[in-house]
Amino acid sequence: MKNVINPETLNFLSTLEINNNREWFNENKQLYLQAKENVENVVNEIISGVSEFDKSVERLEAKNCIFRIYKDTRFSKDKTPYKTNIGASLVEKGPKTLNHAGYYVHLEPSKSFLAGGVYMTESKNLKAIREKISSQGEDFLKILNKKSFKDHLELRGDKLVKVPQGFDKENPMGDYLKFKQYTVFHQLSDEAILDGDFVKNTVKVFKEIYPFNHFLNEAINN
Repeated sequence: MKNVINPETLNFLSTLEINNNREWFNENKQLYLQAKENVENVVNEIISGVSEFDKSVERLEAKNCIFRIYKDTRFSKDKTPYKTNIGASLVEKGPKTLNHAGYYVHLEPSKSFLAGGVYMTESKNLKAIREKISSQGEDFLKILNKKSFKDHLELRGDKLVKVPQGFDKENPMGDYLKFKQYTVFHQLSDEAILDGDFVKNTVKVFKEIYPFNHFLNEAINN
């Protein structure tokens, strides 16, 4: 039997947004544990599907990929104690875990999405990615301009105003060199989340992301 996201999981997140306090959460912790177990089962199935074309994730376990729901509010103006989403990051484990390009599932009522690429990485890796884009621009554009990629994904990220130092300001790939994050996104409706083929459809989107991630990781690993 295939795993699906239960409506109760989204209902829990919606209710948590209204009752984002420790008293309510502690009284309803079982609802959270059920939602977390549901997402873990789904993410494990996604990992299995992605492993068929990206071996870097085959040893991952969902329980280690899902982010804690508890917020660190020490340096935030928003003191609500819990996240109103459940997110899972599928990234190759190792000393460079946070630096590698990977896959991300974000479940949040009316705000869900799938993503890939690198969001936070060391400056040396960002420079390496830009150098690869500069020298292999045609290959990079071939990935971005593939019809099935464009149909499902959008490249997003904060950008510099100017082409970064060390690169010709007239560089034909200059607009792409300005990115400070190299991330691609696929928005999801609540209906898509609850669809019986959610796992299958997610794996399909991640398969489109794989060449993009591979391009970035080649730069990082060299």
